[in-house]
Amino acid sequence: MPTFRRQAQRASAPRTVRTTSYRNADKKIVAPRTSVKTAPSAPMPAPPSPQPTTGHDAILLTLPVPPSINHQYATVNGRRLLSSVGRAYKAHVGQLVWLKLAQSTDRASLLSRFQSEWLALSIRFYFTSALRRDVDGGLKIAQDALCEGLGINDNRIVETHLYKHIDKDNPRIEVSLAPAGNS
Repeated sequence: MPTFRRQAQRASAPRTVRTTSYRNADKKIVAPRTSVKTAPSAPMPAPPSPQPTTGHDAILLTLPVPPSINHQYATVNGRRLLSSVGRAYKAHVGQLVWLKLAQSTDRASLLSRFQSEWLALSIRFYFTSALRRDVDGGLKIAQDALCEGLGINDNRIVETHLYKHIDKDNPRIEVSLAPAGNS
């Protein structure tokens, strides 16, 4: 049989893949062999950065970069708990949120909307390096801290947008929280 026929048969034949999980350590699944071809794409320009303000529809804040996921939690007696660094970050963000709300003239209507509508969260991470942090590593703690500071449940957030930028001189996150459909 010519070589190209064997290669074509091998490429189209299903292959056995071993998956590992704590429930099914030796479970095998059959996955078809496929090849993926992607066209080169042009780099997308960064969307415009929001201005840090509050309004009737949204709250926009500039906050410190959250601790890395390795520093957010500690294991105590076999349990994963929020570390002292994580607790301090959440407390600091809570204070910044309340300071921002105190400056707003329409905070009552804003909080009322946040407590009654579905919400969209947008976070722009500005890191000192492109390769040292994942864009999603700070999402949960930033989302929790923001929502706790506003006194709302974070399960109201139904839409999330994350962006990663580099700013060696001024690492930060820019957060926008608005009713879903307005962001």
